[in-house]
Order: sequence, then C-alpha cells, then structure tokens
Amino acid sequence: MSSIHSARHALLIVDMQQGLFNGPDSPYEGERVLDNINQLIGRARAAGAPIFAARHVGPPGSPIEPGSALSQLLPRLDIDVQVDTVFDKSRPSCFFGTGLAQWLDDAKVEALVIVGMKTEYCIDTTCRAAADLGFKPVLIADAHTSMDTPVLPAKSIVAHHNRTLNGPFVKLLNTADFQFQD
Repeated sequence: MSSIHSARHALLIVDMQQGLFNGPDSPYEGERVLDNINQLIGRARAAGAPIFAARHVGPPGSPIEPGSALSQLLPRLDIDVQVDTVFDKSRPSCFFGTGLAQWLDDAKVEALVIVGMKTEYCIDTTCRAAADLGFKPVLIADAHTSMDTPVLPAKSIVAHHNRTLNGPFVKLLNTADFQFQD
C-alpha cells in the first residue's frame, strides 16, 4: 500500500449522483468505480480522514437544479450526511464558488484523494485546481469514470487522463494500492 508520507489526507467524491450515474448513457465500469469509491470511503473512515462529496447542480428550472432528484447522491454511495461534508457546485472545479479550499485548510488537509465523475470535466478540472491551490492531489486511477462520446470511448478518456494528469498534476494510484493516513 502506498501513501503520501506526513500529509493529512481527505477524500473528495465528485458528482456521484443520480442524474449522471443513472442517466441515458451508462458510465464506463460504473459498478466497479462505485465499489472502489465505497472501499475508499471505508478506509478514509477507519483512518479518520475527512470525506467530502460534491454534487453538480444547474440553475433553477434545470433537471439538476439544487435539491432535485437528479442532483442527489447515489443511495449506494456510503456517505453519512451527519458526518461527511456534502456540497453543491455549479462549475467543473470543486473549488470554484464553494468552501472546499477553506474546509480543507481548516482540517489541515494537505493531500486530496480525488474520485468520481466525469473524468474529462470535473475530475480533470478539480485535479488541476487542487495542484494550483497547493494541495497534493492523488487521483485514484480505477475510481473515476465517464461515458462514451462521439469522439472517444470512455475507456480511452479515462486512460488518457490518467496518463496526462499523472506527474505534473497528480500522484496516480489504484484503489488497491492506496491507504489513508492521519
């Protein structure tokens, strides 16, 4: 198991919500990704690492307006709303217009473990923003996903982003190889 030594970790789950996961296009290996995220939630809890879950919302009247059924987190996601921080965002970055950076600072978090969807939008943008803000982002290679597009299959999108982000922007690890530490 690998970890970033002497850094306090937090887990950030991005957009694992009804309207994306159960929409018209199925996420690539969605069930495996959800299982891996739940494993990471369990490890984060055992280590006492804070857990944050972002929900992407649209403007009032949109299908994913705040509070709508499609903006809700997946029921099978092991989030505890009494303990974990669940927040809404309206842009690809989990940091833009949210309190995430301050919450991480308040919790003395240095390394941010990033999982969820969609790879080419909110995962990519959040990884880059986290690095720019001075956090040490860890992208879990087998715990983020997307859907097929007219240009690329989701499998290629995920592989491309894992390769592109690894090194300059994130440390890339698989679920089986990552362990949280306090």
